[in-house]
Amino acid sequence: MANLQTELQFAADLVREAGALTLQYFQQADVESDRKADDSPVTVADYESERLIREKIAASFPADGILGEEEGESAGTSGRRWTVDPIDGTKTFIQGVPLYSVLLGLEEGGEAVVGAIYIPGVDDLVVAARGEGCFWNGSPTSVSDVSDLSDAFLVYTSCNNFHRAGGGGEQVLDRLIPACREMRSWGDAYGYVLVATGRADVMLDPLINPWDLVPLLPVIHEAGGSITDWTGKSPPPGDGWPNCVATNGGLEARVLDLLKV
Repeated sequence: MANLQTELQFAADLVREAGALTLQYFQQADVESDRKADDSPVTVADYESERLIREKIAASFPADGILGEEEGESAGTSGRRWTVDPIDGTKTFIQGVPLYSVLLGLEEGGEAVVGAIYIPGVDDLVVAARGEGCFWNGSPTSVSDVSDLSDAFLVYTSCNNFHRAGGGGEQVLDRLIPACREMRSWGDAYGYVLVATGRADVMLDPLINPWDLVPLLPVIHEAGGSITDWTGKSPPPGDGWPNCVATNGGLEARVLDLLKV
């Protein structure tokens, strides 16, 4: 198994650098924004953050492919691919709330092997690599040891996404919320960070993209948790998942039972 320390440090440094760039535009009333084809917002900070990340990857790992939310895919020859979400939570960013993040992941042979999540507004960095552990601001971190769902803290993404996703998503949320001790709708990558660092026990997401998913997988796995689609499956992240749920591991079976539609 290849040592991934170099890639892990590279990813950690790069999301910090891109995050610092986004802060130049954060909470600025005149930040340029537009609407994409799917009607989701995009800002100049999204574009500049992704451009910076792409340039750094191309310089350090020129044979690797890149898949970014804003600029699509650039094919590589190494069998590896970096995934980039320059601002995960653009609506949060535009609103001036400091819980958006910069995401960077690495796939190798169809497996997510490196993940970096940086939340510039609160200066939180969570990184992980296969076999290397998960680290929160430089210190090892792990999921909680909550074993009873009635004691669990649930976080989930926007309620609108449960309606948009269809397929019984609203009913799933209605079943899971009363089964848990407490819940908050801290969505996007921040919810997964809370699970990986033991501050939440379950994160529920009815919609997810490959550039979001790849960085999350090593982080949750190396922190000792579970992360699957709502059926309990974990296909290659590059194939895309319809939805996602992360738990501290001990709650996985009970949560998946409630997710059955």
